[in-house]
Amino acid sequence: MSVNVNRSVSDQFYRYKMPRLIAKVEGKGNGIKTVIVNMVDVAKALNRPPTYPTKFFGCELGAQTQFDTKNDRYIVNGSHEANKLQDMLDGFIRKFVLCAECDNPETDLHVNPKKQTIGTSCKACGYRGMLDTRHKLCTFILKNPPESNDSGSASVKKEKEKKNRKKDKENGSGSGEAGNHDNFDAPEAVDRDDDDEDWAEETTEEAQRRRMEEISDHAKNLTLSEDLEKPLEDRVNLFYSFVKNKKESGTIDAADKEILAEAERLDVKAMGPLILSELLFNENIRDQIKKYKRHFLRFCHNNKKAQKYLLGGFECVVKLHQVQLLPRVPIILKDLYDADLLEEDVIFAWAEKVSKKYVSKELAKEIHAKAAPFVKWLKEAEEESEGSEEEEEEDDENVEVELSEVLPHVVRVLHLLVYLYPYMHACTHTNLSACSGVLHH
Repeated sequence: MSVNVNRSVSDQFYRYKMPRLIAKVEGKGNGIKTVIVNMVDVAKALNRPPTYPTKFFGCELGAQTQFDTKNDRYIVNGSHEANKLQDMLDGFIRKFVLCAECDNPETDLHVNPKKQTIGTSCKACGYRGMLDTRHKLCTFILKNPPESNDSGSASVKKEKEKKNRKKDKENGSGSGEAGNHDNFDAPEAVDRDDDDEDWAEETTEEAQRRRMEEISDHAKNLTLSEDLEKPLEDRVNLFYSFVKNKKESGTIDAADKEILAEAERLDVKAMGPLILSELLFNENIRDQIKKYKRHFLRFCHNNKKAQKYLLGGFECVVKLHQVQLLPRVPIILKDLYDADLLEEDVIFAWAEKVSKKYVSKELAKEIHAKAAPFVKWLKEAEEESEGSEEEEEEDDENVEVELSEVLPHVVRVLHLLVYLYPYMHACTHTNLSACSGVLHH
């Protein structure tokens, strides 16, 4: 059964069709996987290599993918329903297939590994533009351009032809070169045309300036996607260098938003307080907590994992300035608590277990011993607050009880006043002797 390539178009006579995805789940337990049976046919209808949509599924689902081009098997790890993958394919089509101008799927990708850009051109309307390279799939496309990724055998065939040409030249024969001339020159000509056409639209200074800005934006986006592919240690080092540069340039005081954005970009937000502690704290940590409170709050507010890393960074700072800071551990912890950088639950959990993750076991024990009075005070304060809340609730209950006892008497008095009001009103217009008889009655 076929469906419209652009499924937002409901016209049954829409000319661009593709097969509906067929998914087959194989294996059990940790080895379970989903084989997309007709991925080659779907990709052919989209004019894209079958590895692209498969890899897109992996990026969106956070799952590993496998390609067996010889047997036309394209696999996504895990169990996934065909309908879910079909909906996900719509996202791939919107981002990497449909023309941004006319919404037709008659587009080609032009990958330039040297410039690290991905362009798109539409055969229907003539539109040419650049893709947004922030998606993780763009890194895969840059490493695997369409020309070299349509089939595994194509690249092997070209290598063999190159070797044959070399042998023919050595033997003094030009027939091999002549026979293969078209095969090798045509793609190079296409590449040259693509590069020229990208910049041949306008030659004014304003147009050149816009294009230079576009190049820098795409270069930034490419760097973003490349950085996210790096291991966690490398990303942490990148974040460390970023904060260090801000500090050395003297712009760190007003760079709290930039620092948070960089941590989120590198996906190391939770570890941010650990890096900030190392770079921003020293033996004057109490003053620095006040100075950089805003920086740390951006990471630690309602983020218990970040608060745990902050405690780890605090231990590291104590290690570096042990003589000055070890005796002041409880007051420093109170400063962090008063600044809303640490919550009670996180402090209690930290105090219960001595860890040698950041410092030696011996020093960790000393730090916890010094912190014990503060932790005790914090627990007692919490218990007192809970006790006061209970007392307030009891007082409220007592007030309710007293009101319930007094209320009937108040009602009776009000009834009596209503009954006596006519007689009391009459007394204001007659003499007291006459009124006394009425009241007595």
